[in-house]
Amino acid sequence: MKTLNDAFEHTLQDIYWAENALTKALPKVSKSVSSAELKAAIDEHLKETKGHVKTLEAVFKSLGQEARGEKCDAMDGLLKEADGIISEASGHALDVAMIGAAQAVEHYEIARYGTLREWAKTLGYEEAHTLLSSILDEEKAANSKLTALAVTAINEAGSKKK
Repeated sequence: MKTLNDAFEHTLQDIYWAENALTKALPKVSKSVSSAELKAAIDEHLKETKGHVKTLEAVFKSLGQEARGEKCDAMDGLLKEADGIISEASGHALDVAMIGAAQAVEHYEIARYGTLREWAKTLGYEEAHTLLSSILDEEKAANSKLTALAVTAINEAGSKKK
């Protein structure tokens, strides 16, 4: 990478790969948790994530490019961490740990989309800026939902010693 545009395109390919990988991982995560509220939140975010893939395809199109991903080592690592939680934890411990893992994913996505949005603005990609802003807003909302769920139900239930 030698220019801001190069960094923008590389990061866009990175997050496209990440979102596609997340659509494959979330069903397994949903099946693993015991909390009905957490399962519903994960299932809702899966629908949003599929929408993010479509929105990213529109971003690529607005740039005159075909959508393509490049392996995202960060998301790959976060998803491996979630797999580890699934194999090592159960019950409420799995639920509380999975919220932490899900928030790590959300925080990564918020950082990436915030960066991409601002780069799009700087580069004069108005349509991309608008589309990326809409995804960023949804990622922030998903993170807020996870926080609310954790503090109102999951953490409390998980704090009971067994």
